Amino acid sequence: MILVDSSVWIDYFRGVVTPQSDRLDGLLGREPLATGDIVLTEVLQGFTSDRDFNQALRMLLSLTLVQIGGEDIVVQAARNFRSLRALGVTVRKTIDTLIATRCIQDGHALLYSDRDFDPFVEHLGLQSAMTER
Repeated sequence: MILVDSSVWIDYFRGVVTPQSDRLDGLLGREPLATGDIVLTEVLQGFTSDRDFNQALRMLLSLTLVQIGGEDIVVQAARNFRSLRALGVTVRKTIDTLIATRCIQDGHALLYSDRDFDPFVEHLGLQSAMTER
């Protein structure tokens, strides 16, 4: 399963062509994709028109929706943050730490374009959907 981060969805919905948005376009309808509950919030809050909001909502709810948090994940996310900090890496957003941790724990690859996920790939075993297959 590939979980798609808001950084990619936002580019995709804005029509911004990036390697990640191209990958998403190629995966839609061909591979099982997921999005996270907090990713859904991040993406949907950016729409200004009701029509675009509702269209995106229908599309995103057709995917598997992963609950990002929960006791085990939030505790492990804090551990992961601390592990990276001990290596001299400070992740800027708690939400990214939670998303990366959920993916690591569940074995999901992550399609992202936010550099905050790179240390999770490099040091903690997060699978990038750009390098798999």
